[in-house]
Amino acid sequence: MGKSEIMVKPFCLGGNVFGWTIDEATSFEVLDAFVEMGGNFIDTADVYSARTPGSEGGTSEGIIGKWFKSRNSRDKIVLATKIGHKMANGKGLGRAWIMQGVEDSLRRLQTDVIDLYQSHTDDKETPLEETLRAYDDLIKQGKVRAIGSSNYDGARTQEAEDFSTQLGIARYDCTQPFYNFVHREEYERDLEPVLLKNQIGCIPYFALASGFLSGKYRQGQPVPDTQRAKGVQDRYMNEAGWAALAEMESMAQRAGCTLAQAALAWLMARPSITAPIASATSVPQLQELMGALDVRLAEVSA
Repeated sequence: MGKSEIMVKPFCLGGNVFGWTIDEATSFEVLDAFVEMGGNFIDTADVYSARTPGSEGGTSEGIIGKWFKSRNSRDKIVLATKIGHKMANGKGLGRAWIMQGVEDSLRRLQTDVIDLYQSHTDDKETPLEETLRAYDDLIKQGKVRAIGSSNYDGARTQEAEDFSTQLGIARYDCTQPFYNFVHREEYERDLEPVLLKNQIGCIPYFALASGFLSGKYRQGQPVPDTQRAKGVQDRYMNEAGWAALAEMESMAQRAGCTLAQAALAWLMARPSITAPIASATSVPQLQELMGALDVRLAEVSA
């Protein structure tokens, strides 16, 4: 992961569904299966899942923490979480909130250390130096091993790298952008060159394009009446999206794998990618996703 000493499997399990679209018991089943299948990297955030009625966030971290305790499994996982989105008692990337937020996350996660602590979204109202110095102190205190960013563009990522180098403090060793086989141009033009130049790891989210790259949606077929499906329709169901889906399907056929596996394997094979993030709401779904680890595509940069 970047220049850090942290090593991960090239697949990251997304924790956004825990306590949102699947309950605690099902979350435990997915987490158990993940470890049994050799997985070791989980990403969550303090704000997951504030979308659940009656929740103020912290639900996903809380479930993972309970799982750590009940399974004695903390040492088997590289744990990533995030801070920055609005919570009930704070938001942003100012020092005071980072110092409070990390304690809240550590408590919910029932652990003494976070392996990768990430800025969930850029905070232009807080100087980068203040944010990075706060993270540097957390690393020195042993509460965080490495830091990362999320939703930063190339210029902001380079600015953060320059600050860290000039000040001799902790650097972002990883970033988490929106990137998949359909949504490519922004990342490949703007952010990827910065990551390769500075040896910064990358764990992209929406790796399966909200299910579009799993084959769940087909041209000419009715779109489910859900908010998620409508978002997919608006973003991907166009000429370019259908063409990309057909190209990915051709890759999958040649590799003898499913569409979802091909989409993940394509990301895994790119030089700038550390591990794509994907969520699973059931053990069978997780088994399919992790099957991508065994897929070798004929082409990876078409």
